[in-house]
Amino acid sequence: MRLGVLDVGSNTVHLLVVDAHPGARPLPAHSHKAELRLAELLDEHGAIGSAGVERLIGTIHDALQAAEDKGCEEVLPFATSAVREATNADEVLDQVLDATGVDLTVLSGEEEARLTFLAARRWFGWSAGRLLVLDIGGGSLEIAYGTDEEPDAAASLPLGAGRLTGSMLPGDPPDPQDVRILRRHVRAEIARTVGEFSRFGKPDHIVATSKTFKQLARIAGAARSAEGLYVQRELSRPALEDWVPRLAAMTAEQRAELPGVSAGRARQLLAGAVVAEGAMDLFGAESLEICPWALREGVILRRLDHLPVE
Repeated sequence: MRLGVLDVGSNTVHLLVVDAHPGARPLPAHSHKAELRLAELLDEHGAIGSAGVERLIGTIHDALQAAEDKGCEEVLPFATSAVREATNADEVLDQVLDATGVDLTVLSGEEEARLTFLAARRWFGWSAGRLLVLDIGGGSLEIAYGTDEEPDAAASLPLGAGRLTGSMLPGDPPDPQDVRILRRHVRAEIARTVGEFSRFGKPDHIVATSKTFKQLARIAGAARSAEGLYVQRELSRPALEDWVPRLAAMTAEQRAELPGVSAGRARQLLAGAVVAEGAMDLFGAESLEICPWALREGVILRRLDHLPVE
């Protein structure tokens, strides 16, 4: 069957269309995305304004048309931290439902972490042993650890690259003092959760998902996306530590010229790098492997698990 998963995230609204059936890996058939940056459309009260809601509705209409054009039998819609944390979330969800017929499921941060972990487990398999999975989004950092398909521990921290850029790095390039303050804040937040995970023992495999980690790995020398999903891509801590001060000295325009970095995400790449560096250091990761699958694939896999096997 052909499924679509509609991800209303903090940075983008992304429709991923896959061909899938129970017991088989989902095969990507089409990708439709639009940069909406909902996290940056919040007003001083933390609400998504009317203009932001109108843009969201229009973007969802476009995604639904793309899903219809590609022959999707079902669309699985969900929203993450930007909608979840908006003070008028219920009102926004009602307006979206009325205007588009889409009933967005708002995932909790822990649900995000668990579904992303499921995707990573299915990608790497049982031979990967105890997995530690890190995922930096626009609004939050998700962390999950476990030996099975359900993690033993999962957490979501308000350390998304977009959120931190908007609230703590106003300059372009940022003021060095702002970068130092951000670094202290990030490490203090992560350190509060390390004990929750370390009590389960040292992971056998540390992996990362998300656009932020992919871009960091690419500028550190990992293979281009054009070389395919199955090329192993890694990010080492020494390489990341080398890049953080270099990114801090660049403008967003200069970062956008780096390999694999899109103009739309260039401004928030430094904050993402600071989070990645802090997570790798505090969890003792000298290197990590980039997982091509993440939250959207986790949502699809969970849906397939509930379909009857023909």
